[in-house]
Amino acid sequence: MTTFRIATFNAQNLIGPDQEYQRFERYSPEDYAAKRAWMADQLNRMDSDILAFQEIIDPEALREVIAEADARAPHRRPYAEADLAFAPNLADSGPGERRPGLAILSRFGFAGQPVSIQRLDPPLEIPFNHLGGGDAGRYVLNRLTRPILKVRVPVGSHVLTVFNLHLRSRMGEFVRPRGARFSPEVDLSHYDAAGRALGLLRASLRRMAEAWVLRKLVVDELEAGNPVAVLGDLNATPQSATQQIIAGERPFTDYTWLRRHDAKSADDHYSEAEAAAITEAVERVRLHSAERLFIRKSLRDMAYTNAFGGVFESFDAILLSRHFHPDWPGRIGEMTHFGVYNDHITDGTHPEAPGNIRASDHGQIMAHVRLV
Repeated sequence: MTTFRIATFNAQNLIGPDQEYQRFERYSPEDYAAKRAWMADQLNRMDSDILAFQEIIDPEALREVIAEADARAPHRRPYAEADLAFAPNLADSGPGERRPGLAILSRFGFAGQPVSIQRLDPPLEIPFNHLGGGDAGRYVLNRLTRPILKVRVPVGSHVLTVFNLHLRSRMGEFVRPRGARFSPEVDLSHYDAAGRALGLLRASLRRMAEAWVLRKLVVDELEAGNPVAVLGDLNATPQSATQQIIAGERPFTDYTWLRRHDAKSADDHYSEAEAAAITEAVERVRLHSAERLFIRKSLRDMAYTNAFGGVFESFDAILLSRHFHPDWPGRIGEMTHFGVYNDHITDGTHPEAPGNIRASDHGQIMAHVRLV
């Protein structure tokens, strides 16, 4: 019997010291050493076999974290023996304009080469129609905010497809006029409420479009019969449309009460056989939240990975295909425990701790999985 741990870890701008990663923002050697030590301790607490990292600007800094983790825990299985895949961000630029990428660490190695998806060819075109009919324009997405990193990991006698992603944040997305130094909406001394709301709309539309790109990749894997795990910072709660896009629809309890799509009379409903086929078609491509499975298993109701202004939310996710759902007869394993490492999270209301660059503004989560 094989057991393994799978986790996700937003590192919050991991880069070496004395490098301006955002405008006026850099780590002093002391800050970097403290952040490296903190991350190393978190890695050792989790002792995960498959670990997805977000906000990795410099992969060399991550290697230094891994080396420090091994040095601090010489008696556990060393991470240095694991394989590391890194996906750089195509938008990464010079000092003050760095854009983070992603990484996956696997003690089981990789089956085949890791794949990074960021530029979309062809672009994603989302057409809109007026409710009364007629063309209402379209939204076109040429490139993701950050890459999606896809790897295949051999676990036991199976090969697990793992996706790591970091979707567009909920911060507003504003248009800078040609020749201007900044967008008018970021000038808070001339607060533009409607303009900032439009920026939030842009960010939300981009995030949900990126979620659909992932959803299509997930469905392709599930249609091929491959078990899937999605890890990462979704910048969206489990109740959000974004997570629903990625995870897929929940089937109705009974489809026989629904009128058929091609009904010829008022009482023309789906048959029991058709209802069963519809349920299977929906279920076979669904993903299931490890957090929700944990809550169902333990009857607990509180797990958060991010906080701001007194609001605690869960943005980071582990989503598993039904290959790991305890109710599916064809399962290859199931989650036995779900861990949340969030003791370092503050809500930003304390003047002395609006944010801790020496740690991360996200908690880490990990699922323990036992293969059957």
